[in-house]
Parts: sequence; C-alpha cells; structure tokens
Amino acid sequence: MRLPLLALLAKEPAHGYELKHALEKTFGDAYPSPNIGQIYVTLGRLEKDGFVRAVDVEQVNRPNKKVYYLTATGREALDNWVDEPTEGPRVRDEFFMKLVLAPLTGIADRMTLVNRQRRHYLSLMRDLNELAERTDPENRVALLLIEGAMLHLQADLDWLERCQEELP
Repeated sequence: MRLPLLALLAKEPAHGYELKHALEKTFGDAYPSPNIGQIYVTLGRLEKDGFVRAVDVEQVNRPNKKVYYLTATGREALDNWVDEPTEGPRVRDEFFMKLVLAPLTGIADRMTLVNRQRRHYLSLMRDLNELAERTDPENRVALLLIEGAMLHLQADLDWLERCQEELP
C-alpha cells in the first residue's frame, strides 16, 4: 500500500479519502477496496519515515483535513520501486509442499489434494469471470488486472495437471 500511495501523490497532493477514491477509480472492483483506516495508518508511517509531509488545511464548517505531499525522499523511494523488477514465479509454494509432504507423512492423499486445489482454482476462475462481466468495459486497467489473474490461474491449473502426471 505504501508505494501505490506514493505513486498517487507523485501526481498531486491529496488527502486520504482522495487517495482511496483514486485507487478505487483506477482499479475498480478488480482490486480490493482499501480500508480508509489502513490508508491513514500508512500515510502516518510514510510521514514518520520522511516520504510524505502533511499540511493541515482549514475547511469551513468541517474539521481541518490533512493534505499529503510527496517529499524528495518519497520520490526517491518511488523511483527505486519503479526501477526494480517485481518478483517472479514462486519457488517456495505452500501447496506444492503439501502435495509432496502429505503423502510421505500419511496425512493426506495426493489426488485428494490435487482435486481440492483444482476445485478451488476453478471457483476462483468463475468469480473472476463474473467480476469481468460486471466491470465497466471502459476500465481497461481493471479488465487487464482480471485477465492477468485469470491467466495465472490457468497456468496453475495446467501445473496441477503436470503434478498429477509426474508425481506417483
């Protein structure tokens, strides 16, 4: 949550509710809506770490609001985040650990685990299909996020088939 908030603040200063709205507008229902409390806690930590500074802005007939500005330190952290490649495939996969260890230890049958995981992935795929149907066709960001998740799930389903073929 820290770095996406910094990215939004790189565009323009904002207060917490504006940042929440910007995330929701950008990603739609494809990305879980952030809790406003989480946003303000994160902004507080970013301020403490020197990545943002807050300015109290007076409002008529309302309490003052804090508007957050990106600092040079925050901009440097944001630039580093953008420049670094994102982690790739996971090698330490929890499901694979279960798949290998459960039969060895006698705590579960491998086929039962594969079938349960397959049902779970297919259920997630159905949910994503429904989400795609409900998503505004103009929100290309949300649709691409959903498509990426579906492609990852399809790869996981294909991988399950390989596990089933290769493991005794």
